[in-house]
Amino acid sequence: MFHVEQNIFNMKQVIGNLVDIHSRSIYPAKIKIENGIIVAIDRVEGKKFDTYIIPGFVDSHVHIESSMLTPQEFSKLVVPRGTVAIVTDPHEIANVTGVNGILAMVKNSATALCKMFFTIPSCVPATSLDGSGAVVGSSDVEILAKSGNFVALSEVMDLFAVINGDKEMLLKLQSAKRNGLKIDGHAPLCSGENLKKYVLAGVSTDHECVNLEEASEKISAGMKIQIRYGSAVNNYNDLKELIKLYPESVMFCTDDSHPDMLLRLGHIDKLVRQAVKDGYDIFDVLKAASLNPINHYNLSVGTLRVSEQADFQVVKSLKTFKTIQTFVAGKCVYSADEYTLDNNEESVVNISLNKFKRSAILPDEIKNPLSPGEYKAIQIVPNQLITDHYNFTIHDHNDNFESDIDSDLLKLVYINRYNEDSKPQIAYVRGFGFKKGAIASTVAHDSHNILAVGTNDKDLLKAINKLVEYKGGLVSCCDGKVTLLPLPIGGIMSDRSGLYVDKIFTTLKRKVKNYGSVLNDPFMTLSFLSLIVIPKIKLGEQGLFDFETFSFFNIQDRS
Repeated sequence: MFHVEQNIFNMKQVIGNLVDIHSRSIYPAKIKIENGIIVAIDRVEGKKFDTYIIPGFVDSHVHIESSMLTPQEFSKLVVPRGTVAIVTDPHEIANVTGVNGILAMVKNSATALCKMFFTIPSCVPATSLDGSGAVVGSSDVEILAKSGNFVALSEVMDLFAVINGDKEMLLKLQSAKRNGLKIDGHAPLCSGENLKKYVLAGVSTDHECVNLEEASEKISAGMKIQIRYGSAVNNYNDLKELIKLYPESVMFCTDDSHPDMLLRLGHIDKLVRQAVKDGYDIFDVLKAASLNPINHYNLSVGTLRVSEQADFQVVKSLKTFKTIQTFVAGKCVYSADEYTLDNNEESVVNISLNKFKRSAILPDEIKNPLSPGEYKAIQIVPNQLITDHYNFTIHDHNDNFESDIDSDLLKLVYINRYNEDSKPQIAYVRGFGFKKGAIASTVAHDSHNILAVGTNDKDLLKAINKLVEYKGGLVSCCDGKVTLLPLPIGGIMSDRSGLYVDKIFTTLKRKVKNYGSVLNDPFMTLSFLSLIVIPKIKLGEQGLFDFETFSFFNIQDRS
C-alpha cells in the first residue's frame, strides 16, 4: 500500500512522486536506501504515482517541556505529522534543576523516534530579577559548548544584558562563537540601534516578531525569522508574507505546544498546510519547513539527496499533507496503517527531577486591600505573548479586592516555589473571561514558579495548595471542586504517555471553558504572565514589571 519494498540485500526502496526542493521540480522516482543512507534516486519514466515523497519537517525552535511530555513521548506525537527533527531549547527544565535537567533531557531524547538537536540555555534565570530554581552560568555554557552535543546557544532573552555589555552574557556569547554554535535570539519589538548591537553580538534568529515591519528590519539586519504557531501564540498571519519576500530567511517553529494541539491541529505540518492553501510557492514553503533550519543549524538531517541520511515523509496530497509514512535515518518510524499511540496511565519514564520548597499558603497571604484610587493591571492581547496596560478605578475602600467579574478583572497570584515562606505577589489581569472558579500552574515561564488566576480567594487558595501538595502541575478549581494534572518531573512535565496527558488536559480545558474562558488555551496564556522579558507588563518576583523601564513597580505607581 505504501510503496515500500525491501530486498534480500537489506536495501529499502520507496517509490512515489519526488518533491525535489533543490531542483524545484516534482517527478516520479524510486529512492534506494541502504544502512539509513539514500544510495540512489532514479527517475521512473512513464509511471504515475498517487503519493508524494517530500522532505521531513523540522521544528526550528521548540521547548519540549511546554508539551508537558518527555522527549520520548513528545516524539511519538510529532512523527505522525511528518516531523523528522526538532531544535529544542531545554531552558524550562534548566530553570528548575540546572545542568542536571538539561542532561536528563538529552539522555531521554536518545530513545526518541525523531532526531533531537539541543541548544544551550543562555538565560537561566531569564534575568537577574527572576527567582528561578537554578543558575546556568558562563562556565556551564563553556563546558556544554565544548561537549559537541549542542547546535546553538539558546534564545538570548536578556536583551539589555547584551546591549549593555554584561560581562557574564558576553562570556556566554564568546563560548558559542568559539565552539562554532549559532546564537538564537529573543527580542520582541527590538529595532534601530538596539537591534544593530544585538545582531553585532552574534545573534542570528528571532521567533518573537509580531508584525511584518519588525521582521523585515531584522532580516535586513542579518537575522533569520522563525514564524511561530504554538498553543498560545500564532504569528503566521502577521508574518506569512515573509515566505514570498524572503524565502531564504524564514523558518517555521512551534515554540510551545500542548498535546491537544499536536494531536488535533498538528505540528509543523499545520503551518505548511496553511501556507500552501494561502497560495505560497510549495518549494519556498517546504524550504522554510526543512532545508532552511537544516542549513542554518548545520543539522545532520537529510534533504532527499543521494549520500544523505534518509529523513523524509510520504504524503497522500500536496494540499492536506496527511502523512502516510515518516522515515528517520532510513527507518520507518511511522506508518499510518500500523502506528498506535500508547494510552498508558502508568509511569512511562524514570526521571526524578524536581525542586519545590514552598509550603501551603494561608488565606491572609493572598488578601489584598485596596484604597480608593487608580490602579494598573495586565491586559491580555489574544494569541500573543505581549501584554498591554489596563487602568482600573477603586471608588470605595475594599478590605480584600478579589475580582470585578463584570469588568473581566481577576486576581493574579505569583509565588516563588523555591523558598519555603516566599511572599505572594498580587496583581490583576483582564482578558481571561472567567465568571467563576480559578486555575493555577507551576508551568510559568521561565522560572516556573506558582501562577494562579481566579474570581475568588477560596478557589484560588485551594488550587494553589493542591499544587503545593503534589509539588507541581496544572489545576482548575470551582466551588471547591478540583481537577489536577500532576507534573512530577520538575513540576513542568508528566511521567505518563501523551494520550494520558491529553486526556486530563482536555478535561481541564473543558472545565475552564465552562468558567467562561474566552481564550484558546488559558493555561498557556497564564504561563507567560510572569515572563518579564516580554513587553509590556508582567507579574514577577517583586510585583508588577514594566518592560520599557525594565523595573518593578507597585500597582498604583504608574496608573
